[in-house]
Amino acid sequence: MKEINKIISTSLLIALANAMAMSTSATVTLPAYLSSNMVVQQRSTLLVKGKSNRTGQVTVTASWNKKATTGVIGADGTFAVALPTPKAGGPHTITINDGDTRTLQNVLVGEVWFCSGQSNMEMPVKGWGQVKDWQQELANADHPQIRLLQSKHVTSLVPNQLPQVNGDGWAVCSGATVENFSSVAYFFARQLQQQLGVPIGVIDSSWGGTPAEAWTSAPTLTHVIEHQNNAQAILTANGDREALCHKYDQDVKDWQANYDRADQGMQDGKPRWIDAEQSSEDWGTMPLPNAWEWQGLNNFDGIVWFQKVVNLPERWAGKELTLKVGKVDDIDITWFNGHKVGETDGYWIVRNYKIPAEWIKAGKAIITVKVKDGSGLGGICGDASDLSIGIADDVISLAGDWRWHIGVAQEDLPYRAIHPDHQNYPANLYNAMVHPFKDFAIKGVIWYQGEENASRWKGYTPLFQALIHDWRQTWRNATMPFYFVQLAGWQEPALVQPNSSWAYLREAQANALTLEHTDMALAIDIGEPYDIHPKNKQEVGRRLALAALADTYGKGHYQVPQYIGHRVEGNKMVLTFNQPITISGQQAEGLVIAGPDMVFHPAQATVQGDQLTVWSTQVSMPVAVRYAWANCPPNNLRGRDNLPVAPFRTDR
Repeated sequence: MKEINKIISTSLLIALANAMAMSTSATVTLPAYLSSNMVVQQRSTLLVKGKSNRTGQVTVTASWNKKATTGVIGADGTFAVALPTPKAGGPHTITINDGDTRTLQNVLVGEVWFCSGQSNMEMPVKGWGQVKDWQQELANADHPQIRLLQSKHVTSLVPNQLPQVNGDGWAVCSGATVENFSSVAYFFARQLQQQLGVPIGVIDSSWGGTPAEAWTSAPTLTHVIEHQNNAQAILTANGDREALCHKYDQDVKDWQANYDRADQGMQDGKPRWIDAEQSSEDWGTMPLPNAWEWQGLNNFDGIVWFQKVVNLPERWAGKELTLKVGKVDDIDITWFNGHKVGETDGYWIVRNYKIPAEWIKAGKAIITVKVKDGSGLGGICGDASDLSIGIADDVISLAGDWRWHIGVAQEDLPYRAIHPDHQNYPANLYNAMVHPFKDFAIKGVIWYQGEENASRWKGYTPLFQALIHDWRQTWRNATMPFYFVQLAGWQEPALVQPNSSWAYLREAQANALTLEHTDMALAIDIGEPYDIHPKNKQEVGRRLALAALADTYGKGHYQVPQYIGHRVEGNKMVLTFNQPITISGQQAEGLVIAGPDMVFHPAQATVQGDQLTVWSTQVSMPVAVRYAWANCPPNNLRGRDNLPVAPFRTDR
C-alpha cells in the first residue's frame, strides 16, 4: 500500500511539474528586437507584435503602468498591441499572455538609435578592427545603461517582416558584448548616455563594402537617376530570383562586351600586348609589388596592363617553370611569350602558374599581366618574394620596375551589374536589415558610408538624399534626425588632386545638409593614409554625439565649419565662412588656387574672424580655390570647438 501511495504521489508531482512548465513556456514568438535587456524609445509607442499558436486574445502588461492591454490574435496567429512608453527609466518587465505567459526582463526606457553603413560603421572595438586603445576600452566598457543589438548579415529580394540578429537579442553593454560590436555606435552611445543620463540603445545594422543603393528601397530607387531601370525590374520580378538572375546574366554579357571593346589592350576581342615588348613612350614604369594607388594612379579602378622582360638562362631550356605573379588585387590574366598561363579571380592571393617545358627557351621572355580591379586598392601587390620565375629555389626575382599601360578606367563605363544574391544588389540590405525594424520606434539614425560609391560620386547626391527620405518614410517620421560621417582621408597624401573622386564624394555627402535635421561629423583630420579603417573611432562617435546633442536634444552647440561665399580682390580671393575660423599651425595647409587656366597651385592664406584671404604668386587672376580637395589632403583650418573646416571648392 505504501508503495502504491508513493507511486501516486510521484505521478501527481510529475503532473504538477509538467503543468507548471506548460504555463511558463510561452506559445508567443516575437520579433528579435523585442527581447529582455532591450531599450525602448521613451515617450513613444511600443508596438508589441508577435505570433501565437492559439486563438482568441493576447494581453500585454508593462510594469511601468501595470495596465493590461488586450489585442486580438488573427486567423494567421499574428497580433499587435500598442503600448505608450513613459519617460526614461527602468528596469521594467513586459508580460505577454495568450493563455501562457512570456515575460521580457530588465527592459529600460530611454533613447534608441539605428546605426548603419559600411565597414567604418561596422568596425568593431576589437575584432578585426582594433580601435585606438582597444584594450583599455574593453576594460572600461561596463555600462549597464547602454544596450546593444546587432543585425545579422542577411539579404532579401523582397522586404522582410522579421529581422535576424546575432545572439539572443539585446545585450547589456560590457567588454565581452561590445568586443565585436560597432565601435562608432558604442562610442556614440557612451557619449549620449554620459551627457543625457538616460538609457541608450543602439542597433548596429551595417555591412562592410556595401553601396548606398543596397540600403535603399526599390520603390524609392525607381525615382533615382542611374538606378531607375534596375529598381523597376526588381519590383516587376516581385522576388522571382530566376527572372532577376536571367537579367543579371544578360547585363553582365553586355557589360563585359563593352568593357573589352573599351580596353585599349584588346583588339577585335584579342589581346594585342602579349607577344612583343612594349617600349613606346605611352607606357610608364612602376616598381612592383605595389598598389598602383601608391604609384600615381590615385583611386583608379579599371584595367591596367603590366609587362616584364627577363632573360632565361640556358639551364632552364626545356624545363617546366613556375611563374609567381604576386598577390593581385583583384583579377589577373597572365601570358608568357604570348601564351596564356593562368587567370585568377580573387584579391590578395599569390598566383603560381606553371609554364610548360616545351615553351621554355633560353633568352628573352615576355611576361604580360592584365589586372582588373573594381574598388579599393589595385595592382600587383604582396612581398618581393611573391614575384619570381624559376624552378624550386633556382629563381629570378621579378620584383622591380615593370612597364604599365591603362587599358580602361572603370569610371568610363556603366556600373557593372550585381548578382541578385549579393549584398550589394540594389535594395537587398534595405529589405533584410532596415525594413524589418520599421515598427520599432527609434529616435534617429547615424550613418557612415560612401567609400563604395566613391568611383560613382556623380550619382551620390540624389541617391544619398533619397535614402534619407526613404528611411524617414520607413519609420513614418518626416523629420527623423539623420547624422552622417564625411569620408576620412585615405590613400597617398596629396595637396593638388583636382579630380579626386573621394573629394567629390565628400561634397556629395555634404549636399545632404540641405535637408532638415541632418548634420555631418567631419573625419578629414583623423584619417590614416594607408588604412581605409582609421583607428580613432572615439572621436567619430563623439562628433556624431555632439551633433545629436545639439540638434536633437538642445544641449550645446554644433555647426559644421563651412565655406559659404567669396569675393575677388585683385590677385587675392577672400573667402567667408559660417563661423570664425583659425589656422592650426604656422600657416594654412591644404589650400590650392587657380586662375582661368584652372591649373591649381599651392596657396598662402591669412585669417581674420570668419574670413580667409587666399593667394599665390603664381596666380594673378584668381578664379577658384579648393581646400582639402584630395583623397588624403593636408588640412589645418579649424572652426569652433577645434572642429575641422569641411573640404570645399569655390568653383562648383
